[in-house]
Amino acid sequence: MERVTKLASEKPVVIFSKTSCCMSHTIKTLFYEFGVDPAVHELDEIPRGCEIEQALLRLGCNPSVPAVFIGGEFVGGANEVMSLHLNRSLVPTLKRVGALWV
Repeated sequence: MERVTKLASEKPVVIFSKTSCCMSHTIKTLFYEFGVDPAVHELDEIPRGCEIEQALLRLGCNPSVPAVFIGGEFVGGANEVMSLHLNRSLVPTLKRVGALWV
């Protein structure tokens, strides 16, 4: 869990993902379209990715990816991010943490 916490605080937006996950791709695309430059950790490509995935599951992210952290705080997966976007609170949150300037 300590490794997840450390990685989650390296940038204003951090996404834990898998290259084969279509929802991870969708969430990454959403942030890129906003002009956000998230730190993306592809769990199927990094050493000890399975351990990070298990920590994300313990954190309550089920499925384990995508797992999105904004401002070092766990936001959730695709459903939670899309809910924030649809209720128009995602952009203000991104601005507040310095991930978005416009």
